[in-house]
Amino acid sequence: MLMTVMGRDRSASYYGELAGVRALITGLSPTCGVDVARKFADHRARLVVHANAHAPEIDAVTAMLAESATEVKLFTDACRDSDTAIRFAQTAAQAFGGLDVVINLIPIDASETHGCASMSDVEDLVAEKLNLPVHVTRIVANRMRLTLNEGLVLNVMTLPAPRTAGEAAFAGIARQALAAVTRGEAAHWAPQGIRINAVGPSTTQDDEGASLASENDIASLALYLASRPGRSLTGQVFDAAGIARGGC
Repeated sequence: MLMTVMGRDRSASYYGELAGVRALITGLSPTCGVDVARKFADHRARLVVHANAHAPEIDAVTAMLAESATEVKLFTDACRDSDTAIRFAQTAAQAFGGLDVVINLIPIDASETHGCASMSDVEDLVAEKLNLPVHVTRIVANRMRLTLNEGLVLNVMTLPAPRTAGEAAFAGIARQALAAVTRGEAAHWAPQGIRINAVGPSTTQDDEGASLASENDIASLALYLASRPGRSLTGQVFDAAGIARGGC
């Protein structure tokens, strides 16, 4: 399936049924998620966009999205702990009366991993990165259940391609945590028709095999999973190898 999706001509990848879809994108920054948001905006989506901090560059991205999206709402909540993450998730879940698609962007910069001196440090960093996506996933999925809406949550974790055994080990731990969350939530929400999928970091020092090569690829995959052809897929973890070379 993955190679079929990625083998399409991206310029022809348009899903008419996604016009007006209500989509939340968290973790957006000028260097991460712009292509994803733009793809949904091009489908005339109603966008809820979350950035970790307010900046002129974010205003510029929002203005660009507003040119093609049906509507755009911007939030710049820091969401540094569970309480603030829950409050934001509750607010976002009710935007536009509910949501159909959620894309949680979880970029981890190489500088963040260099400060991890122990397994406890690694686990703390991964838990911190998953804090907002987990709360958003559960709260939005519950809102979908209450409104009888069959939707999609896609959690996208990206890391620079591993160059050392230590970096590969970190990527492995992060991917395992993401996979556990994804598959657990997918099994929990499957009876309500709510799909939970993920894109996880590569754990090898090469990019061989079926993997997503750029943020544009991730955007195309997100559109596919949100569309009718992708609605049979849940609990899947796709490989984000090569993202460090092509963008977030």
